[in-house]
Amino acid sequence: MTYLAYFNSVPPQLATLIIAMLPVAENRVSVPLALGAYHLPVWQALLFSVMGSVLAAAFVVYGLHLFYRRLQGHLGIIDKLLQKIFDRTERKFMQKYQRWGEIALLIFVAVPLPMTGAWTGSVAAFLFGIKPARALLFISAGVILSASIVALLSLGIIHFI
Repeated sequence: MTYLAYFNSVPPQLATLIIAMLPVAENRVSVPLALGAYHLPVWQALLFSVMGSVLAAAFVVYGLHLFYRRLQGHLGIIDKLLQKIFDRTERKFMQKYQRWGEIALLIFVAVPLPMTGAWTGSVAAFLFGIKPARALLFISAGVILSASIVALLSLGIIHFI
């Protein structure tokens, strides 16, 4: 069953927004569906796809910070495990992060490939300790670039070889 079958009775704009919020789909699926299947104008395809991805990123970015702050110190072994993950992430990527800063997050989110995007970028921002508002700003910029790239590919204006 395709994504379209689930959204038969939903306005195409809302379907585009919801599909853009899904972790695996994001803009990589919502923009081509909006343009090709729903025949939305480019501006609507981009607007609703970006809104959906940014909304999902906001939930993840703020939700992870809130969830972790509330439970920190009360999780026993999970606290230790999370600290090991944070330490490992910092050791492995801190030099790159210090060199590129939040621009690296923007670029990571902007690349419309599997395992990149708003969801993964939100988790990465959390692991790097980027403040939620700042993370959301750079993730949003990356989402706009990603949706634009996917739209250009979908319209045949640029070609991926």
